[in-house]
Amino acid sequence: MPTPSRRALLTGAAGLAAASVLAPSPASAAPARVALTREEHRVVVIGSGFGGGVAALRLARAGVPVTVLERGRRWPTGPNAETFPHVSGLDKRMLWYGTVPEAVRPLARLIGTPLNFTPYTGLLEPVLGDNILSVCAAGVGGGSLVYQGMTLQPSESVFNTWLPEQLDYRRMDKIHYPRVANMLKAATAPDELIGSPTYYAARVFAERARSSGYGVEKIPMPIDWDYALAELRGEMKPSYTNGDCALGVNNGGKHSVDVTYLQQAEATGKVTVATHHNVTSVARAADGRWHVHVDRTDDSGTVLEQKILSTRALIMAAGSINTSKLLVRAGATGAIPDLPDGLGEGWGTNGDRIYAWTNLREDFGSEQGGPVVFGSKAWDDPATANTVIQASLPPLGLDARTTMLVGFGVSADRGRFDYDAATDSVSLHWPKDGDADSYRNIHRRVTRMSKGLGVLTDTNSLVNSTWHPLGGAPMGTVCDLEGRVEGQRGLYVLDGALIPGTTGACNPSMTIAAVAERAMDAITAKDIDTVI
Repeated sequence: MPTPSRRALLTGAAGLAAASVLAPSPASAAPARVALTREEHRVVVIGSGFGGGVAALRLARAGVPVTVLERGRRWPTGPNAETFPHVSGLDKRMLWYGTVPEAVRPLARLIGTPLNFTPYTGLLEPVLGDNILSVCAAGVGGGSLVYQGMTLQPSESVFNTWLPEQLDYRRMDKIHYPRVANMLKAATAPDELIGSPTYYAARVFAERARSSGYGVEKIPMPIDWDYALAELRGEMKPSYTNGDCALGVNNGGKHSVDVTYLQQAEATGKVTVATHHNVTSVARAADGRWHVHVDRTDDSGTVLEQKILSTRALIMAAGSINTSKLLVRAGATGAIPDLPDGLGEGWGTNGDRIYAWTNLREDFGSEQGGPVVFGSKAWDDPATANTVIQASLPPLGLDARTTMLVGFGVSADRGRFDYDAATDSVSLHWPKDGDADSYRNIHRRVTRMSKGLGVLTDTNSLVNSTWHPLGGAPMGTVCDLEGRVEGQRGLYVLDGALIPGTTGACNPSMTIAAVAERAMDAITAKDIDTVI
């Protein structure tokens, strides 16, 4: 039986396995003499993704001035823009100061490129841990810049099985989930688009899932689909309709955090988004205020200025990996005394699984419309819940018979972050057979959907990776349900680090944002004037 090319086998979700074999190199060291600036702020938010965007907007509308620190840059888009890199021609914009480490250089050669880019404030930071590689985003808007955009809400039974019931799913279902969906203008793809030639792979997936006995439905996406329809009419060059949106949508029309939550927050006049501000450490001062140490850099990572920002309230929203690293290091070094004992624990992968599916009887097309149209949910049993979607490949010159299948599952397996005093660094540890039960449940369904003449390649068996890291400072052990860190007045966690390892067989964005919305309702009602 013929097999897909080595390049196809090593191409991960939407052609991005290139990032999955990388580990970050440190940013450029600070010059010997740079200015040190001290600043006072009412509220500092570290990170500009879903948690940071929600926090900034809700505080601003409550009349509170907010400074949002973002280590990356802005990525403005528009019809026919060239803001984001193309997967077919990767360049320095892809990676956060990244080069290929020696341990994985052979895999990079198999992909066909050394990926040795000059340092740049790029989009993706791959973080290599024990038995796992996590991919984190950088840039104004955080992960919303590069996520495929599935705006999925878990069912009540799955939610209450894997997240604290005290969050009150029914209230969130009535108020907070709809608020997020409205902000992101979530909508499903129109039939006119789905019926077009480049969306053939999506139609095949839906037919295969149904013929296997599984339900299929359209997935809500934060997309103005009129942009994709305009591409069909030739009014702008392809971005959606050829799947070339895995590293950002150049044409616009994607309702990412930068053009929704943050744009509205900045419009209040109360919010300042400071780009190229890389937070190196956090600490609690003797007077109880929070000190945030920052390197202000240029696009190459050269440190132009060092800052110490003091604030009454500090909101950690740098993502599960980087929020956890900052807090674990602060606790271990004594920079923040008396942090909760569970800090650094409760970390999970959201049960991510990514497959390359080569079907020798189908021509999916060298151009496959994206980013995602259909999904198949298996949520009847909350203990084994999982979702499978089809994600189109961007133009890579690969076998036209290959497309991607992606699964999200529930799992009780958890990893942890540890501090190493010898290297003054924090590392992530994941059990070797983590998510084994979740993997079997997803694999059984994916295998059934893809049966026939062809090859199904589990890219996680090549490089075990997740694009959806969760936990590290989870609610229930480290934080309360509103993200307040136990015993640390004025310190909050409002990103994926707050979520205990899974968002219930869904990609995490919708639940992270809804939990943050719920938290900010309480924080703006109770903490302003007393804590903030």
